[in-house]
Amino acid sequence: MHSVILADDHPLLLRSLKDVISADPDFRVVGATTSGTKALSLIRSHQPNLAVLDVSMPDIGGLDILRTIYEYNLPVKVIFLTATLTGRQIADAMAMGIRGLLLKEYATETLLDCMRKVADGEKWLPSELVAKATHDTRSSGAERLSQLTTREREVANLICAGLSNRSIAGKLGTSEGTVRIHLHNMYQKLNISNRTALAALHFEHRAERNG
Repeated sequence: MHSVILADDHPLLLRSLKDVISADPDFRVVGATTSGTKALSLIRSHQPNLAVLDVSMPDIGGLDILRTIYEYNLPVKVIFLTATLTGRQIADAMAMGIRGLLLKEYATETLLDCMRKVADGEKWLPSELVAKATHDTRSSGAERLSQLTTREREVANLICAGLSNRSIAGKLGTSEGTVRIHLHNMYQKLNISNRTALAALHFEHRAERNG
């Protein structure tokens, strides 16, 4: 029997999905919550086989939970429930080892099929979502970085040189808080979520320029 943590910020859908999963003898729901923070806590404490997570929750979303699972190498296979997901978000999720992507409109009908496949070590990644990730990430590094202000580009260059927020603040004569604000704005504009993705984009742009 496979243990499952379930998280969705819509109580009615959460209850419906829990009922669907609980009716199957192959799965056991060990925790269900409308909170991303609680979901992460349950994952850490229960170490379930599967985590079925809503991508958009008011406190911590599915991508942030997946990132923590990826960074700490937690032995849990993650399935995302989503109504809308950008190509960049799909690409980030795939890079961090997402095992399943399920549109909410089909969740009650196909969740168990998806869970069985993922539990067996396979992936449930619909071709149209994978194609969306490929299409949305095809824009060149130069096109995407052109959205940044001059100061944001300076910050990006220093990040890619390996400097910490404190060192960047010292070089630019500003505060660490201001650097964090610049970072947040860059992540929003570029639809990325961390310094590693920013560095990858920066080096992609350099390769395009030199190629």
